[in-house]
Amino acid sequence: MQNFSISPAVMIASLWINRNLLVGLVHREIIGRYKGSTLGILWSFFNPVLMLAVYTFFFSVIFQTRWLGGSGSKTEFALILFAGLLVFNFFAECMNRSPSLILSNVNYVKKIVFPLELLPIVAMGSAGFHLLVSFFVWLGFYVVIFGIPHLGVLLFPVVLVPLALLTLGFTWFLSSLGVYLRDVSQVVGALVPVLMFLSPVFYPLKSLPEEFRAVVHLSPITVAVEQTREVMYWGGSIDWSAWGGYLVISCIIAWLGFAWFQRTRKGFADVL
Repeated sequence: MQNFSISPAVMIASLWINRNLLVGLVHREIIGRYKGSTLGILWSFFNPVLMLAVYTFFFSVIFQTRWLGGSGSKTEFALILFAGLLVFNFFAECMNRSPSLILSNVNYVKKIVFPLELLPIVAMGSAGFHLLVSFFVWLGFYVVIFGIPHLGVLLFPVVLVPLALLTLGFTWFLSSLGVYLRDVSQVVGALVPVLMFLSPVFYPLKSLPEEFRAVVHLSPITVAVEQTREVMYWGGSIDWSAWGGYLVISCIIAWLGFAWFQRTRKGFADVL
């Protein structure tokens, strides 16, 4: 039986060797999602606009929620809330799809020689496309209401680096585990909404009592959510010490997820 290396260098080499295949798969994934619909890929634009409007209405109009340290305006609340949702939605899309990634691509496992380790990256690439569209929706909304954004918004891609590595590690792990334990998709589907409320998506971390902040910091997206708001809306800079610690942990999780995937992939064909 073939053994697969768990070395990070192997993963990097696979990305480079299969870069054209990867780009093609991500493109097909994005186009295929909207194939057959009347508006097609335009849905990727309308969905975040609708989500922004709904969340703003419920939280700032019905519940009269105001952001701690802000001016209290509804437009401000919408922008701050949506900045956090950018991070959560990217992470949630990858997590929800992870358990079925291999199960929905059985032909790649059984019929042809295919770099299966690319499938989680393809899923993350598709989620990244939706993140990019949502970011431009946010940016357009900001420009219309407030004008030219802070230069700190240029740091947003830097904030995303640890988040992407962390997400990829979890995606590798869950996509492999989902082959052997079919209940994983149900568990993930239940935990992801819980994670939304255990992360500072709808509230600032500073609004919590001190004893609860440590619990919220256990969320894998807390640092990314907080720093996204800081650079996108408040015009601040990255907390480099927190970012560096987050990056180290993310690299470790990414490698562990890849190692798990490589060690377990040899049994995929037998189970499927």
